[in-house]
Amino acid sequence: MNRPLRLGVIGLGAISPYYLAAAARLPGWELTAVCDTRAGALERLPGPAARFRDHRTLLAEARPDALVVAVPNDVHLPVCRDALSAGVPVCVEKPLALTAVEGRVLVDLARHREVPLMTAFHRRYNTAVRDLARRAAGREVRAVRVRYLERIEDHLGGEDWYLDPGRCGGGCLADNGPNALDVVRLLLGDLTVTGCAVERDGHGVDRRALIRLRARTGATASVELDWSYPGELKDVEVELADGAVLRADMLAGHTAFKGSLWHEYEAILGEFAGLVRARRPAGPGAHGGLPALELVAAAYDCALPAAQVPTTQAPTAEAGR
Repeated sequence: MNRPLRLGVIGLGAISPYYLAAAARLPGWELTAVCDTRAGALERLPGPAARFRDHRTLLAEARPDALVVAVPNDVHLPVCRDALSAGVPVCVEKPLALTAVEGRVLVDLARHREVPLMTAFHRRYNTAVRDLARRAAGREVRAVRVRYLERIEDHLGGEDWYLDPGRCGGGCLADNGPNALDVVRLLLGDLTVTGCAVERDGHGVDRRALIRLRARTGATASVELDWSYPGELKDVEVELADGAVLRADMLAGHTAFKGSLWHEYEAILGEFAGLVRARRPAGPGAHGGLPALELVAAAYDCALPAAQVPTTQAPTAEAGR
């Protein structure tokens, strides 16, 4: 297949501009169809792509080579299931689904139909994270810490479903947790949750969480999440057995708000194109998508009710902030 791949994008919310820009920059893709239940979102989108209000109609009429699913978390299962059942490769926003049970349904369906399925863990494509992973490769890791802190109201982009636990799956642990946990898995492999503390607001939304983990190697890890942080801090610290400490600031060098996402999503669609052209039944994102959901479920299961999560320390100059 030498022609560009026909891409359909389902969901024109806050994250869609990064996918659309990446598709426009990469010669291997051609945006042919978009879908959103909101007529206004479709009307505001420039360009010749066909517009649909229902994803099933898009699948039947536009016949894309691949699909990006960027809808609210609670709709991941039906949209991805319909696409995979139709034999269309899927790149879905994290989390893979609302629950681990739903995630297993999608992974099993992708394997059965031999259709590529990829979860878009964009932080593993961050240049600082990739550089840290290269520097840590082949060296014994003693501990990893990931901090993923932001004020969620600054990042909604009009998508208020994030603050609905039924649609989001919870709060910071359900939505930001998979990204942060995937970074730890990138560095340590399979993980087990050893403890968790969660702080919720009056609406049942978890605003802060601290997850403790252990890898098969014996290395330990912590993931700190905060949806009430004044500003934004997203970094990784790796302590090696020889005493060296490696750090990566995911936001370093990106001065614009959410500026780091542009290169991350371009890398996602670049990898997804390779999966689609090779027709590999499941990419690494699919398997990572399910373990991340299972870790989130384990963290919720062991979380102490009304626990107080320690406040993060101010970033130091060493962290590149």
